[in-house]
Amino acid sequence: MSNLGSKPHVPYTHLYVDADGVSRQQHCHLTDYEEKAVGPADPQWNLKMERGEATAVFTVQPVGWVGDWHENPAPQWIIVLSGRWWIESMDGTRIEQGPGEFSFGEDQGCTEADGKKGHKSGTIGDEPCCLMTVQLHRDPQREPCGVK
Repeated sequence: MSNLGSKPHVPYTHLYVDADGVSRQQHCHLTDYEEKAVGPADPQWNLKMERGEATAVFTVQPVGWVGDWHENPAPQWIIVLSGRWWIESMDGTRIEQGPGEFSFGEDQGCTEADGKKGHKSGTIGDEPCCLMTVQLHRDPQREPCGVK
């Protein structure tokens, strides 16, 4: 039997909308893991998210791609599969992510300010950025690090 070690503390970034309608980014961690075996396999750490309908969407953003100010189409997990990209929120915060890093985009319902609404994003470097998104069919929660 394998040694599970201590409970995981997995980082992600949450793009959300504050009470004033401004998009912001917060560094968060998934922490609510439970020890569980799947069938006859050794126990592992599992974090089961809220059950609901979802749609998986794969995108490939070409070299030099820039998505001007826009909101995410739905609350969605965004996982970088290959390449690199950046995300800038209305408050000026900019993050960069590469393979294996992920974020939760929940910036629906922003208030436009100075031509900004939602976020901007774009590719970094000399290769396309391949993303997998899992769009949740639910309303945004507007609570930083409150993903359930």
